[in-house]
Amino acid sequence: MELRMKILAFFFFLSLWHFVLPGETSAQKIRMGYLQSDLHQLAAFVALEKGLFKKHGVDVEVAGVFKAGPEEMSAFSGKSLDIGYVGAAPATVAVANKVADVKIIAQVNLEGSGIVVHKDSLINKVDHLIGKTIAVPGYAQVQDFLLRKILIKKNIPLEKVGIIIIKVPEMIPALQTKQIDGFIAWEPFIAKSITQQVGKVLIYSGEIWPKHPCCVFVADTNFIIMYPQKVKAILKAHIEATTFINKQENYPEIVNIGVKYTGMDDETVKLAMKNIYYEFMPSVEGELEYVSFLMQLGHIKIDHAKQFVDSIIEERFLLDLLKNE
Repeated sequence: MELRMKILAFFFFLSLWHFVLPGETSAQKIRMGYLQSDLHQLAAFVALEKGLFKKHGVDVEVAGVFKAGPEEMSAFSGKSLDIGYVGAAPATVAVANKVADVKIIAQVNLEGSGIVVHKDSLINKVDHLIGKTIAVPGYAQVQDFLLRKILIKKNIPLEKVGIIIIKVPEMIPALQTKQIDGFIAWEPFIAKSITQQVGKVLIYSGEIWPKHPCCVFVADTNFIIMYPQKVKAILKAHIEATTFINKQENYPEIVNIGVKYTGMDDETVKLAMKNIYYEFMPSVEGELEYVSFLMQLGHIKIDHAKQFVDSIIEERFLLDLLKNE
């Protein structure tokens, strides 16, 4: 009888060992999201295309492709994603407002945005935006920040420019039909507006805020706690993908991957890539500047910007990997 009880107890605890809480993933499938046709997230496409996640021992499946960052963060809130490539802005706002609980585990890219106006427009400098309607992907997003940053720099009152929200894939058609005077978006939509002969670039984001952070790689906090070794393996794939992108000899293959995952043509992808820096180390100072801006506008309510940034950026896995190389 005693032996039977021990056996039953063994199998009971074994079942607890394999039990997964609701909304959390098993160790077998890791659910990843990214933004639709966003060339900023090329590292995700390279890692998927070249099997880098599997190479490092993790089974990653695409569980969502989103039109905008806030949609992706809602998926994290609903516990339907474990990791994701997303803009720093929606991730920051979601965490600060307790909509989602994620950590930034790596950078994905720097720069890569720009203000576009109609190709036939008489708008040739930022001062000409007074009285015009400019579309942004969403209030409090990095592109919104960049637009406001350049307007302030040029001493243009914010109320003198009409700022409206349009999803990025819908911006070029809106500009073509002159429903708006311009937009600020990410690549490859800036390049696409040019190759479609709809728009012209008024100013690239690197001219507004050099080497500014844009997209980041995030992971659900519970996933990090439960599977730290998986996080390291995922980051190995991300580092390898980013390194692959930055090697000139891989350029033709990278363009092909960009074309496949964005649905854009070669010319558009090549033009867009000139406006993007691919980087995996988090931009702590950039995130701090952005968080301070969000606090000033009242988009987030936190007590200390530096403490918040320290809490949302989780560098230890990257640092361990780089130290052991």
